[in-house]
Amino acid sequence: MTAQWLGGAVLAAAALLVGPAPAEAQVQTQPPSQTQAPAAESDRTTILEENDSLYFNSDKHYTQGLRLSDLLGGPPAPGGFWNGVFDFFGIGPIFAPGGNRRVALLAGQSIFTPKNLSLKPPDPRDRPYAGWLYGGVSLLQENGGHELENFELDFGMVGPGTLAKQAQNDFHQFIGADQARGWSSQIQHEFGGMLSYERLWRVGLVGGNRFGVDVVPQAGVTAGNIFTYADVGGMLRIGKGLAADYGPVRVRPALSGTDYFNPAGLDDGAGWYFFVGTQGRAVARNIFLDGNSFRDSRSVPKKTLVGDVEAGVSVLWSKSLRLDFSVVQRSEEFEHQRAPDTVGTAALTFNW
Repeated sequence: MTAQWLGGAVLAAAALLVGPAPAEAQVQTQPPSQTQAPAAESDRTTILEENDSLYFNSDKHYTQGLRLSDLLGGPPAPGGFWNGVFDFFGIGPIFAPGGNRRVALLAGQSIFTPKNLSLKPPDPRDRPYAGWLYGGVSLLQENGGHELENFELDFGMVGPGTLAKQAQNDFHQFIGADQARGWSSQIQHEFGGMLSYERLWRVGLVGGNRFGVDVVPQAGVTAGNIFTYADVGGMLRIGKGLAADYGPVRVRPALSGTDYFNPAGLDDGAGWYFFVGTQGRAVARNIFLDGNSFRDSRSVPKKTLVGDVEAGVSVLWSKSLRLDFSVVQRSEEFEHQRAPDTVGTAALTFNW
């Protein structure tokens, strides 16, 4: 969406998800408090924009993603509703007692288009027009100061009710850009969702929390009528205050960052880091390429194996203010796609 600023792996994943954390994960980047977050914390809000025209002259495929999230202040109260939800899903090694638990609420909209926006009807070999409007909740638990679990439920709808057509064309009209003409062929209404479970490990390589280098391997699975895939990946970071998080948040599917944040992991109340990472996915279901589940709709043959490469910078001026910027290159997702896609991301996080 032009210049819009606001608008096999399966087995490896399964083994990592149920296995114990690596021994070397207990590293210098461990925060001062391993299992206790500060008692008086305010909510922490993140506004994330992903857009192929954010830093580049592009307007195609995954063209825009807006995600709003709120990390609720402090851990859930013992005996409270959210703590009960953690306990309900706590089976075997999942959400074992003793971790630092946090809850994030989220909402977002994603927009997908073919490359040529002037065709009506659009090229049947290119990806379909589609929108995804959703809300969700993320259950986050840090274990021992070096391992993070994330259980996320996203639910919403695909189709005209997402207002993706209006979001794109109204903005194009505002900036004097050409309208996308093929939205009458978009994927039709379908309610749906996806459940995701992932684990991330923070492994120190050099130095400590004042200045150091770490790697954050991760593995996860997602299942639903919107997306179904398994993923493995990792992120290399260099900077200070690395113990405060496990990487910047992203719109799924992507190299997994989360809303988790522990201010005790900052260095003298601040932090920054450069990062590079990659993720591979084995994709069984992608409604934005496969089309509707129970009715005829536009579709294209998808590729089963998809990968991302990402690089960026995160700056945490204090526990109350943060900025993240990154560039992501995504490999071809469907047959007849001629080149990888590049997407820019920018995020603002603040406490209130």
